Amino acid sequence: MTGQFSLRVNEVRKRLGTNQALAGVSLEFVAGKMHGIIGPEGAGKTTLMRTLLGLLKPDAGSVEYFEDGKPLEFAAVRPRMAYMPQQQSLYPDLSINEHLEFFRALYQVPAEEYRTRREELLEITRLGPFVDRAAAQLSGGMYKKLGLMCALLRSPEIMLLDEPTNGVDPISRREFWELLYRLADRQILILVATAYMDEAERCSDVHLLESGRVVAEGEPRALLAREHVGSFDELFLNHAGAVT
Repeated sequence: MTGQFSLRVNEVRKRLGTNQALAGVSLEFVAGKMHGIIGPEGAGKTTLMRTLLGLLKPDAGSVEYFEDGKPLEFAAVRPRMAYMPQQQSLYPDLSINEHLEFFRALYQVPAEEYRTRREELLEITRLGPFVDRAAAQLSGGMYKKLGLMCALLRSPEIMLLDEPTNGVDPISRREFWELLYRLADRQILILVATAYMDEAERCSDVHLLESGRVVAEGEPRALLAREHVGSFDELFLNHAGAVT
C-alpha cells in the first residue's frame, strides 16, 4: 500500500468503568496534515487513540479507514500504523542501538532496508553519537526521540503519538516538533494528542476534546478567530461550562 490514508470516526462512544470516556465523538483525519487532539487530562484523548488502534472496541459508533478514498478493512491498515504511548515503554537497560535491533526483528525489517532507515533516523534525531547509551541514561528529550525512532522503523503511513512531549524541556519539545514536521512533509497521517495548549498552534488542524466530547475543531488561527478568542486556554475556558 502506497496511497494516502485517512480515518473517519463516527459517533463513537466508549465507557471505561463509570467514566464515559468518549461520548459520541465524530472526527475525520487526512494524510499530509498534523492533526492535534487537544484537551486536559481526562478529556478522552488516550481512549480515542486506543480505539483508532483497535486496542479498544467502541460501545457504539464506528471507525472507518481509507486509502485514496477507498474503504479498507482494519486488518489491512494495522501493519501501516505506529503508536507511541504516553507512558514509558522502552527497556531501561537496552542501548539505543539494541532498541533499534530489537524493533528491527519485531517488525521483520529486511537487513538492507534497516541499515538505510537506521542511518536516516539517527541523522534526523541527532542520536548517532549516543547509540551505546542505555535508555535509562538518556535525557527526557532523547528518550522521546528514541521512542519515535522505534515507531518509525516500520515506515508507517499513520502515526499516533499520545502526549509525546509530556515532561520534556522546551528546547527538546521544539526539536521533537521539528521532527514531526519532516514526517508530515512525507504525507504521513499524524495524530498528536497533547494537553499543552501552546502546541495546538503547531498543528495543521486541531480537534478539541473535553469530557469525551468534541467542543471545537479547525485550522488553529481560523478557529481562534471564529471563536473570538486570543488563545486556546481562553477557548477551553469558554467551552468548559457548556460540557456536562
